[in-house]
Amino acid sequence: MVDKKKVLVTGLSGLVGTALRKDFEERYELSSLSRYGTDGIANTHNFKGNIAELDTMIPAFEGQHTVVHLAADRSANANWESALRNNFVGVYNVYEAAKQTGVKRIVFGSSQHAVGGFYQDEPYKTILAGNIDQVKRPYKLIDETVPIRPDGYYGASKAYAEGLGSYYSEFHGISSINIRIGWTISNDDPTVAGGGLAMWLSHRDTAQIHVKAVDAPDSLMYTVVFAMSNNYWNIFSLDKARKVLGYEPQDDAGKTLNLDRELPLRDNTEYKQHEEDPDTY
Repeated sequence: MVDKKKVLVTGLSGLVGTALRKDFEERYELSSLSRYGTDGIANTHNFKGNIAELDTMIPAFEGQHTVVHLAADRSANANWESALRNNFVGVYNVYEAAKQTGVKRIVFGSSQHAVGGFYQDEPYKTILAGNIDQVKRPYKLIDETVPIRPDGYYGASKAYAEGLGSYYSEFHGISSINIRIGWTISNDDPTVAGGGLAMWLSHRDTAQIHVKAVDAPDSLMYTVVFAMSNNYWNIFSLDKARKVLGYEPQDDAGKTLNLDRELPLRDNTEYKQHEEDPDTY
């Protein structure tokens, strides 16, 4: 019997962590790191620590092959103080803990907000506003060759983390796979907003691309890829994710909005499970 790969996830209780958890529990020896602990994880794998405090993270990182880092202040409108502590300092501590403990790979939950400045441009602006009847296809998709254009401190923190991962990859030998997550929604219904039709990453596609990243060949030392489902109204190219990771999205957000539905409270980016809790990506 082959030993399962040891994988630690920060922010396992968040939206993305919840979507990938079942697949990870089946494939890996899964551990969690959070401030308050994670329900349903055995005590020996249920680590408590704060990503803003390096010393509290070290025990969780010991012996892990891969760390999937999802914990952050998830608000697209995060203020500077929170983004600095939970996102900028937090991701530095993740890479530094990996260096100190011999972790081989970081899979980082980056975001399309690293290039959110493009949402001011057409046709993306009109699509995200939900006025899809005004858009003519085909249109140019945004790919990983475009310049960084963050739309806030949150987006800037994701772009920073991608750069930090490059540094730790080249100079410290830690594989860094950065997944620019679109929009994982708690009830898996993307039809509530134009952003859902354009950016939706279904639960099973969320799990798939993270599994692909964890299982990528050791020779893959650094990459940045967009991660959305195979949506009709996608504004991002998935070509690189397909080529580099072998990602094959299974789902499509569809062509039309359902304006009779509302986005669940859980999906408001200001929502936190605990006050000042960064573990709700």
